[in-house]
Amino acid sequence: MSVDGWNTVLVLGGIRSGKSEFAESLVADAPVVRYVATAPEGDPEDTEWATRLAAHRARRPGSWSTEETAADPRRLADVLESAQPNETLLVDDLGGWVTVLLDPDHQPADDVATIAELAEAIRACSARVVLVSPEVGLSLVPTTPLGRAFTDALGAANRAVADACDAVVLVVAGQPAWLKPAVPPASAAGAVPAVSAAGTG
Repeated sequence: MSVDGWNTVLVLGGIRSGKSEFAESLVADAPVVRYVATAPEGDPEDTEWATRLAAHRARRPGSWSTEETAADPRRLADVLESAQPNETLLVDDLGGWVTVLLDPDHQPADDVATIAELAEAIRACSARVVLVSPEVGLSLVPTTPLGRAFTDALGAANRAVADACDAVVLVVAGQPAWLKPAVPPASAAGAVPAVSAAGTG
């Protein structure tokens, strides 16, 4: 990982901010990378969503392994707890994880307890971990109950995970701004490489 001496990093950013590409750059030099995909496949007729997922898959090096956790939101904590010290995990992203957490198939559930369980798993994880998450705190309050439930749960998850991580970085228009600690290491201070409009982040 490019962030020497830190075990866990949370990468925040808005839509198309370049957060995923920046997170991938942090683990590019790691010898063993496990990509943890949290997003459900979605509606098979939603070709735009399928294109986004395909773009993410296409960027992953062939040497990376992939783990899917969309079937059960609690599985992410299990993956973190079972990770080995020689591994680097890239979790992309917590927005997908919260979507699954709020899915009616997983209700009723104690969302607060599940988020706390995830934060504790991050603290206890022996592997290096980079987590990606959408920053929803700058957007308007959604006008629907489901939208408000999502932003509330994701905001709570971001706060809990940020507290659990050694470092937090906010990516805005491809530019990383380190929030925790405020001064970035020289090896992780660069901007995100430019991507085409078809890229995701």
